[in-house]
Amino acid sequence: MSGPRELRLLDDDDSANPLRVMLDPRGRVSRRTFWLYGVVALGGLGLLGRALLDIARVEAEHRDALLNMLLVWPGIAVSAKRWRDRDRSGWWVAVGLIPVIGQIWMLLDNGFVRGTAGPNRFGPPPLS
Repeated sequence: MSGPRELRLLDDDDSANPLRVMLDPRGRVSRRTFWLYGVVALGGLGLLGRALLDIARVEAEHRDALLNMLLVWPGIAVSAKRWRDRDRSGWWVAVGLIPVIGQIWMLLDNGFVRGTAGPNRFGPPPLS
């Protein structure tokens, strides 16, 4: 028998691990992963959190602030990985701070434009 098993939530070899995709900003993700985790999963978590906090009768301003605090890091992590797949710095996430235009730009650029073919300075392609 081997030694005690170590619980590794963010294993470096498992890029398909949802916790790694949502919490670790390093590496690259495909457009499909961006849509799955960055849009659908975060949107679903936001709706679920909102419903649960409404049931708990949390005031709207506190509810929204709490949900934003909980979901901001996963949103940044997924978006930074997508920018890196396009061979751009993760700092391009800051484009989303531009009112209206920035968020539309991020969604179009990250959701519809193909990433760099082959390895780039941020690592191997996400589908390999």
